[in-house]
Amino acid sequence: MSSPTPKQILETLLPHLRVAAAYAQEIQSRIAAQPEKDSDNIFVSALTDADLSVQTFVEVVMLGQFPTVRFYGEEHEKSYNTKYFRSIELGPQDDYLVTLDPIDGTRFYLDGHQNYQIMVNVLNADGFEASLVIRPAYGRYFYALRGQGLFSGSLEDAFADCQPLKIEQPAKQIYLGGGAAQLKPQLEDKYQVIDVHADYSADVQVPSTASFLMGELSGAVLMGAQFIDGAAFAFMAQEAGAVVTRIDGSPLPPLSDYAETYRWPPLVIGATAEVHADLIAAAKATGTVER
Repeated sequence: MSSPTPKQILETLLPHLRVAAAYAQEIQSRIAAQPEKDSDNIFVSALTDADLSVQTFVEVVMLGQFPTVRFYGEEHEKSYNTKYFRSIELGPQDDYLVTLDPIDGTRFYLDGHQNYQIMVNVLNADGFEASLVIRPAYGRYFYALRGQGLFSGSLEDAFADCQPLKIEQPAKQIYLGGGAAQLKPQLEDKYQVIDVHADYSADVQVPSTASFLMGELSGAVLMGAQFIDGAAFAFMAQEAGAVVTRIDGSPLPPLSDYAETYRWPPLVIGATAEVHADLIAAAKATGTVER
C-alpha cells in the first residue's frame, strides 16, 4: 500500500476537523479547565477538556485511516493512544510526521476570545509539506501545500473551492512573541507593536500569530517557533509570499536539525521585504541573539 500524500492526509481529516471545530465552539463558554501544565508561561500552561477531546478524536481518525503514519499530538503525554502510533518522532526524508495542536491559543480560548484554532501539519525531514488551520469562531480554514501557496475558504468549502491567498495589504502591526519585548522601542515609531506577554488581556482580544493569515499583521518575531504552531504559521506565511528567515537573516534550517526539540530557532516573518528588513534591523540594534 502506497503512502498517502500530504494533501490526501489533510483532505481526509478535514470533515472530521469540521466536527471538532463545531465541538470546540459549542463548549467554549462552558469549558472546564484541566489542571494547568507545569510552566510559568500562561500561554503554554493552559489546558482544557477541548485540548484533550479534540486530540483523542483526531487520533482515532488517524489510527483508523492512516495507521502507519507517524503522529505527534501536543498532548501526547496524556493520551491513551500514543502507544498505538508507530512513532511520534520526526523520521527520515519522505516518512511523514503528522502533528496536531488541538487548541492552539488555549489561553485565548479559556478567556472566551475568538482567536484560537485547530492546527494539523505534515512534516518532512527537510521542511513542512502541508499545514491546515481551522478557525472555528470565524467559520474559516486555511491550508498550504509546499510550493503551491496558501488557500482559504469557509468551513463548508472543499479544498478545490478554496481561493489562493496573498498577504498584500496587511495592517501595520507587528507581533512580538515571548522573549522579543526588547525590539518594541525600535519598531513603535513605524508600527503598532503587540508584545503578547505585556499586552495580553483576558477582557480585550489582542492579535495572535494566526492573525497574519487574516491580514491583521505585517510582521512577527518568534523567539521559539514550535513545529506544531509557530513554525507552521511561518511556513504558511511564506507560502503566502512573506519573507521568513532566522533572526539573523539566514535561511530557515531543515526540521531535522531540531528534531529533538520540535522547535525552530528564533525567526522573523515579514509580509514584505521592507518589513522583514525593519525587523532584522531591530534585532541587530538590540543585540537580540538566538538562545
